[in-house]
Parts: sequence; structure tokens; C-alpha cells
Amino acid sequence: MSVDQATVRRIARLARIAVTDEEVPHLMGELNAMLSFVEQLGEVDVTGVEPMTSVTPMAMKKRVDQVSDGGYPETVTGNAPMTEDHYFLVPKVVE
Repeated sequence: MSVDQATVRRIARLARIAVTDEEVPHLMGELNAMLSFVEQLGEVDVTGVEPMTSVTPMAMKKRVDQVSDGGYPETVTGNAPMTEDHYFLVPKVVE
């Protein structure tokens, strides 16, 4: 895939980057070099290679799901300025 001058200008406009006419050929070469490198990565044989999320093998840390002491909503909402039926009341911010 190759990038032309119109595509460079469009990318610059979408990225909100001011690009002068003198900079377009240089950026076109840079973008084409990046795209050719990405195309080279597509040619690498990765059959049998497992996808990884980190360079070191890691397991997700999980905690035991335990029931904690609850059942005292009066204590939890006791310092709230406004409550109703054991729920916090907040001012309306959307009309």
C-alpha cells in the first residue's frame, strides 16, 4: 500500500496537524516507510505461536468472593446530608 499526497493531507487534517506543501513529500515518504514495515510484519510465519499479553508469563490475581458484614444502612448513610429509604440523595444536575 502506498500513500499519495492527497492522503497525507487528509491524514494531517484528521489529526488536526498543520502541514505545509513543502512538508507533504517528506511525510509521504515517512508514512510509506511505516506501511512497508507493517507489510513486512504480515509476512512473518507465526504458526504455532501462542498470542501473549506480556513478555513474562503472568496469571490474573483473583480474590475469593466473600460475603462481608452488611445490613446496617443507617450507619452507612448516617453522615449523608440527604437520604431516602437508605439511599443517598443527590441534587439533580440534568434538566
